[in-house]
Amino acid sequence: MPPIEIDHLSQLKEFEGLEVPPTEWFVITQERIQKFAEAIEDRQWIHVDPERAARESPYGGTVAHGFLTLSLLGHLFAQAIRIRNGIGMRINYGLNRVGFPSAVQAGSAIRGRVTILSVKESAEFVDATYAVSIECQDSDKPCCVAECLARYYRS
Repeated sequence: MPPIEIDHLSQLKEFEGLEVPPTEWFVITQERIQKFAEAIEDRQWIHVDPERAARESPYGGTVAHGFLTLSLLGHLFAQAIRIRNGIGMRINYGLNRVGFPSAVQAGSAIRGRVTILSVKESAEFVDATYAVSIECQDSDKPCCVAECLARYYRS
């Protein structure tokens, strides 16, 4: 689905409470999991050893790091919401809570669902809080849920 398009930052408050259409599916490959393991120095076998994971893991194969799934929020978010004007800079301001209710198996596809929870305006910036649920294509439970904070500095 194309992202929701908001013409100007000053209009973001009008979308408070809106759940935007889900993002496109994004496949989590074993290669991506391997690269992430190298980048963060977490080479636990459940992530990087497909043969052992197939034998010993309750998932029947390797799974993505929870933090890999979380790190894809920015990519998924960019597919969900686009604000065309009025932004000088956007920063990730933090997270209020994060959970990983289910694992993402290598080769699975994920997508994001975003709801605009709240928007607070000031003269220099706009703070927005978003509820994000990352779904895994073949699971009834989300693989990551987070409340994300973004700060948009006005242009």
